[in-house]
Amino acid sequence: MGLGSSPIGNVTLNSVLSDEERVQFQDSRVIQSLLRDARTIAVVGLSTEKTKASNMVASYLLDEGYDVIPIHPKATEILGQKAFASLSELPEPVDIVNVFRPSGEVESIVEASIAAGARAVWTQLRIVDLDAAKRAKDAGLHVVVDRCIKIEHGRYCGALHWAGMNTQVISAKRPRR
Repeated sequence: MGLGSSPIGNVTLNSVLSDEERVQFQDSRVIQSLLRDARTIAVVGLSTEKTKASNMVASYLLDEGYDVIPIHPKATEILGQKAFASLSELPEPVDIVNVFRPSGEVESIVEASIAAGARAVWTQLRIVDLDAAKRAKDAGLHVVVDRCIKIEHGRYCGALHWAGMNTQVISAKRPRR
């Protein structure tokens, strides 16, 4: 089976990445490891508006037990969490820097992530800067490109259908007693 045809491990979700790039930046083992081991996630571009995707994703991550740190140039607090104007203001390194900014800003966010001691950089769907992703990888960071952290978390913990909707179906198997 080719990479895009795997029924479970590597759903392409209409990714703009080539097969080779998906292997490099959408590795399901890396994604699962990050989601399992991470505790703190800085969300760059977290909106104060509840209807924006970044706010909904951050709210979901908070509900799932992650420490979410909003990065917003003007806000002081988002979703009840203290906000920071930039990654350089963080008091300690974070596990994942989740990016909700345009692709043209990813390079500077990667540089700030490296300087801040982040363990990983994760860009959301359609946010792609492969040169910046390679720079992050060369600096020793884990990198996920063009994937939604909420969808991936739900997919691997069984909370969401691969398309991002709650199907209310947990399993076709009978529960163990």
